[in-house]
Amino acid sequence: MHRYIRLDSELWFPSHEYADSEGLLAIGGDLSPERLMLAYANGIFPWYGQGDPILWWSPNPRFVLFLDEFRLNRKQQKAIQKSNFLITENRCFPEVIRLCAAVPRKTQQDAATWITREMQKAYCALHTMHICHSIEVWHREKPQDETNLVRTVQNGAEYFLAGGLYGVLTPCIFCGESMFSLMPEASRAALAYLVQKLKNAGHKLIDCQTESPHFIRMGARHIPRNEFLAYLQNSREQNIP
Repeated sequence: MHRYIRLDSELWFPSHEYADSEGLLAIGGDLSPERLMLAYANGIFPWYGQGDPILWWSPNPRFVLFLDEFRLNRKQQKAIQKSNFLITENRCFPEVIRLCAAVPRKTQQDAATWITREMQKAYCALHTMHICHSIEVWHREKPQDETNLVRTVQNGAEYFLAGGLYGVLTPCIFCGESMFSLMPEASRAALAYLVQKLKNAGHKLIDCQTESPHFIRMGARHIPRNEFLAYLQNSREQNIP
């Protein structure tokens, strides 16, 4: 039987070798900015459900998207181009994370119940420290579900939030947390924008954390945890932006 390490107020994490076969590394601790920054800098992330203790993960293998391997088929590319989306960065982070938690996903019955109020508060705190970032996708057409209505004005025109994503930016990789879509292709447009933005900044990959057929179709794949951690360490030592 696997014996899990329980964290307290002391700021530390055990070696990745202590993770079980599913990738669960430790239990407990808190979601303070300092602990979250330490976790992501070492390839660890929190993921747990409402009412559960905080669970910290280090999966093996690791599911990642190398930016040079990102792909969209021709139909998807044309659909994004024809959509006339307006894309912004960090314009309404709290709304993006709230909708990531609220908007149902076709492949998940319980959508994003792991994005608890506690998690939202913690990542909003990281956002104020310029560590957690959002990409927003806007459209002139109003979403059918007006309970999720978020507006912005650009050049005198009114736009409505149609999709978006958020994640943690470390010195070397972007750790994708979640995304949502209220309109076809909106979340894909956000990801395509993010990929190009990261490539321009010299980054190499996005940590997708958990496997998804949606991301597999766009080029994501598994790599051994040791390879992921080696990249993380080498990038930090080489001061990759």
